[in-house]
Amino acid sequence: MPEFGSLCLILSLIVAAWSLVACSLGALTRSRSLIRSGERGSLAVTTILSITSACLLMLFLRDRFDVEYVASYSSRAMPTLFKVTAFWGGHAGSLLLWVLVLSVFSAIVILQNQRQNRSLMPYVVATLSGITVFFLILLNFTSDPFERLGFTPADGKGLNPQLQTPLMAIHPPCLYLGYVGVAVPYAFAMAALMSGRVGDVWIRTTRRWTLFAWLFLGVGLLLGGYWAYIELGWGGYWAWDPVENAALMPWLTATAFLHSVMIQEKKRMLKIWNMSLIILTFCLSIFGTFLTRSGVISSVHAFAKSGVGTVLAVFLGIILTFSVTILTWRLPRLQSEGRLDSFVSRESSFLFNNLLLVGICFAVFWGTIFPVLSEAVRGVKITVGPPFFNTVNFPLALALLALTGLCPLIAWRRASAQHLMRVFLYPATGALAVFLLLLTFGMRDLSPLVAFTLCAFVLGTVIHEFYRGSRARQRATGESFPAAFAKLVGKNRRRYGGYTVHVGVVLILVGVVGSSFFRQETTFTLHRGESARAGPYTLRFEDTTSSSDENMDQFTAVLGVSRDGRPAAMLRPGRNFYKSFNQPSTEVDIYSTLREDLYLILIDFDPQTGLATFKSYLNPLVNWIWIGWMVIFLGTQVAVWPNPRERALLARARLIEERSIA
Repeated sequence: MPEFGSLCLILSLIVAAWSLVACSLGALTRSRSLIRSGERGSLAVTTILSITSACLLMLFLRDRFDVEYVASYSSRAMPTLFKVTAFWGGHAGSLLLWVLVLSVFSAIVILQNQRQNRSLMPYVVATLSGITVFFLILLNFTSDPFERLGFTPADGKGLNPQLQTPLMAIHPPCLYLGYVGVAVPYAFAMAALMSGRVGDVWIRTTRRWTLFAWLFLGVGLLLGGYWAYIELGWGGYWAWDPVENAALMPWLTATAFLHSVMIQEKKRMLKIWNMSLIILTFCLSIFGTFLTRSGVISSVHAFAKSGVGTVLAVFLGIILTFSVTILTWRLPRLQSEGRLDSFVSRESSFLFNNLLLVGICFAVFWGTIFPVLSEAVRGVKITVGPPFFNTVNFPLALALLALTGLCPLIAWRRASAQHLMRVFLYPATGALAVFLLLLTFGMRDLSPLVAFTLCAFVLGTVIHEFYRGSRARQRATGESFPAAFAKLVGKNRRRYGGYTVHVGVVLILVGVVGSSFFRQETTFTLHRGESARAGPYTLRFEDTTSSSDENMDQFTAVLGVSRDGRPAAMLRPGRNFYKSFNQPSTEVDIYSTLREDLYLILIDFDPQTGLATFKSYLNPLVNWIWIGWMVIFLGTQVAVWPNPRERALLARARLIEERSIA
């Protein structure tokens, strides 16, 4: 089976290379037969890579430790779920997953566009096939997951204990869906530039693909943060780790792109900017892949140092050079057809929104690569920690939050003073009331005070927009308010789905501010039967338990938690010892409410004295972060739901573009 898997990898490279050549020649010669052949080749690559991936998965499930990759990341004692997870637990398997997802997306694009976008498709398929070829070269020549050992060990090393969690069955695939999903709008952008069809068609065609990639990058970030929160035992969820930053940066630029394309669609502006944003987003996705595999940064998320870092850096340079060259060539066709009429307009607010998002992205990028640059130039690695990122990005995030509330209410082209007074009266009044209420309850720290006030303002603007639109429809149609609300959202899914996403962003920021500025930490040592205080909670050390299996030894402390004299929960923090890795792992336990999390860690236990040392964190409002992401997911589903009006607009845009080219 390993030999068959290696053969499939070689075959997929040959077929992908043919797809690249056939579509490129087909585009140049306008040969339909070559283009169709290239498309069929891309579909065949999907089939071959699916078989290849099934082979690797079977090797894990059958404990084939004669394969180096299986021996490194699996063991007999591991549960089946973690053997499946081990597929992408190492460098070679994660690359195979990357290219498998890309091939599946390529196949979907081809099947979606059998009868439409035919002038773009040879360039789209050639671009996607070129990316596929690169990753298949890596798999065939530097990172073969089917490489055999010269002997067969009795057992494998097993998966890193910190990755032996069900979250790791979801988190990496979600991130890859986001990283790889960005390749589709990038391929259409390159197709638009190469074919000269630089109107709105490529944007409207790929809107759902962009939203899909943006959503799964966000879900990947959420799951990664939650994994860090419940697995790493430090009480936090975000540490500005380089690999965390690598996923955040393309999410930020994709967010900017999703906002700015609305200006191009409505006002025929920002064409160059939008092309630049999608190029930057894709380059940042490759940059993230480079960071995790190059060995230039240290991170719990990164793979071990490998030989592909330099190759990935060269590939990133080729993509950037090619993209900028094509963009520069087409600059005359990308001039804006509209202009900015007023500083106080929705167009201006979107532009400022974009500048802030890109500014945050640049700050994150600079803080991420600065240690690498300092080591290369001066020979000393200067660490850039959370204080830098928080100091630089928090004011930018507050400004962005304010614009999130302002943008939906400002009119297109030019907003009058009367209009601004009318639409901002209620949201601003509500925000002022929240500000005064927080002052009344004793909040004096300026940063959270401003942040919570802006959150109230944004929430007020969204509620006001939903109410105002529903009331207007109710008056016009005579429908009940619930019916008017449902039909308003149904007929304007993109707009009101976006507003729902804004609510999710507000909830996330409430959670971030609450858990960052009002966090409490306590360390205490107890004998059995003794109690300690952690904020409003009383924790009583009741007992210990232990168990063992062939994979690990488990030790757990049992604590009763009460609040105001009433029992609240039983928490069981512990320590696991993984035998194949010969290392311990912290197992936290959490008592969660909408108000706060009581986060408990067992630091040490002395069996001679019976003393146990614990650390607790009280994290206010932290669960609103996870709730906020659920609201974002809901809003995105509303925004991407098929809309007949959007299909009509896309058909009209195609007709206009055909006439302009003719």
